[in-house]
Order: sequence, then C-alpha cells, then structure tokens
Amino acid sequence: GVATAERRRRAADTLERVGLGHRIWHRPTELSGGERQRVAIARALVARPAIVLADEPTGNLDSASGAGVLALLEELHAEGATIAVITHDQAIADRLPRRIDLRDGRIERDSGALAEART
Repeated sequence: GVATAERRRRAADTLERVGLGHRIWHRPTELSGGERQRVAIARALVARPAIVLADEPTGNLDSASGAGVLALLEELHAEGATIAVITHDQAIADRLPRRIDLRDGRIERDSGALAEART
C-alpha cells in the first residue's frame, strides 16, 4: 500500500540509520556478517512497526555498530514503539528502561512491576 518511491526513500533512510547508506547497492554476498545483521534490523524497522522484538540485536556486531543499533532502538522507543530486547548481555539489559529477568520460563524479577502496581 506504499508507493514505490516512498518505499525506496524509507529503505534508504533506514539503511542510513543503521550505518549502511554507503552499501545500499551491494549484494548480500558482498556484506559482512555484521552488515547483514544491520540490514535485517533495517528491514524490520522500515515499516515502522508498533512493536519490535529484538533477539540479541547486537550479537554479531562490533561495539560501535552495536551502540548504533541500540541508539536506533532507543529512538524508536522515544517515537512511541514498544521495544522488547532479549539479551544475555548485562550491559545492554542495564541500559534499558524496564527489565524482566527470566529463569526456567518464570519471572525472577520485573523492574516495572512495582511502579505499575502503584498506578
């Protein structure tokens, strides 16, 4: 339902946001593993979804690229999207506004549960 020109503009803008604007005309075989992961993230975000499920979004990225992806997810959250990040990286988990720790399929800790119970 989106015109071709608008789809291409959104794709180019999103690739810029994940740091791949300069690689827009490269084929997948010409991209590194980290670049391919950023393309996958861009593909997921180009439609501006209301909910983003990000499973280890920085797993194959160098620290600079990973920081860029996290900044992008924070921007999307600020714009109103719900972002769920699944990670084993404590540094990533610590910088998120709400944290739910799971063990064996059960919630061990929910940093937002007490605040929600008060409202």
